[in-house]
Amino acid sequence: MNALTVVLALLAALCNASASVLQRRAATDEAESGSGARQAVRWLGRVLRRPYWLAGAGLLGLSTVLQAAALAVGSLALVQPLLASELLFTLAVGSLVFHRRPDGRTWAAFAALAVGLALFLGAASPSEGRSTAEPAAWLAVGAALLGLLAVVLVASRLVRGAPRAALLGLASAVSFAATAALMKESMGRLQQGVTVLLSDWPVYATLVVGALSFLLLQSAFRAGSLTASQPALTLGDALTSVALGWVLFQEYIGLGVRVLPEAIGVALIGAGSIGLAGATATDGGWDTAPDRRGGPGPDTERSASQRS
Repeated sequence: MNALTVVLALLAALCNASASVLQRRAATDEAESGSGARQAVRWLGRVLRRPYWLAGAGLLGLSTVLQAAALAVGSLALVQPLLASELLFTLAVGSLVFHRRPDGRTWAAFAALAVGLALFLGAASPSEGRSTAEPAAWLAVGAALLGLLAVVLVASRLVRGAPRAALLGLASAVSFAATAALMKESMGRLQQGVTVLLSDWPVYATLVVGALSFLLLQSAFRAGSLTASQPALTLGDALTSVALGWVLFQEYIGLGVRVLPEAIGVALIGAGSIGLAGATATDGGWDTAPDRRGGPGPDTERSASQRS
């Protein structure tokens, strides 16, 4: 593994986690005003002006720069899975921002998810692959991703609370993985010169899909706790990126004797997901505003009313 790629990706993960926590903090400060489209737009307009959200936006921009630099020197199938360390960074930064700690079961579940993915990635050892993909491959992948997004978004409208946050987190993950793949394509074409880059479609597609990813991420924050959305976001991003790296950029993973540790890694990911689903923090406790410590946060209240 390229040491520079690893360092850049880990710094991007730290910035991403900090951005998620700060923007979730802004979301908990802003009370819900209904479930309609107009109310959602008004809610978003108010939350975008909060200092926590603005600070998170700045860190998200820095994370994008670090991610692009990592993709310029490393493979998509390596960079994006390394962002799974965002899970643990989220807990660490969130504990400072919200002035409370997640319970032990939540820590264990997040750790199992992160360790499982790290074990899978270490065993898989993705190859470097190509710097750009074939146009025909992009057409097929684009159609498949749009279909997957449509299914997930329709499913998210049928549920509320933690399941909705998880599904929107997964939709964000697919979009962010697509953004990263487009970003890698753009960085590969940058080698041919800035003029070539600006005259072709990938850089503009990156902006459009990145904007969609941003909107889906805000919807995930609004829907429920980070404990529900963050695993689906980071792990979905990583696994989708491994698949996109293989299909688009020929970044192959190791098989043969490496299948066993890869399978153990996948099993840990599954165990962590099951543990997280049963963790008490899934009901909303640790990432609500500190000044609401004496009572339930807005998401807790909303989830309770929906369960009753």
